[in-house]
Amino acid sequence: MAAVEIIDEKTIKIKVTVDDAITMVKEAAHHLDEYASEIITIYNKMPEFDYTYFCFYAYNSAKLFEKMLSIDPKEYLSFSLDAPDGFFYALYGGMCGLYDQAKKLVS
Repeated sequence: MAAVEIIDEKTIKIKVTVDDAITMVKEAAHHLDEYASEIITIYNKMPEFDYTYFCFYAYNSAKLFEKMLSIDPKEYLSFSLDAPDGFFYALYGGMCGLYDQAKKLVS
């Protein structure tokens, strides 16, 4: 599970691993109807970020991300995400695998 460090009452630092990306993909696969829009958004937008440094909040696609956290990052004014490139690559690969099914649900 992602590690969340509370820096102060306004700031948190989130650290994720490849395992967290796998957890997110599994969650999306088990609840495809709930996350279909996010799957499509992540699939479409991650290439713009060279598959890394993706901002879940910029595209209203953070529900899946927040599912793996123990707190709601929106309760803080600032947070940073420490994630290896492998986290983003694994997440994108998983979204690629779910994309066609998600498109059928949204269409």
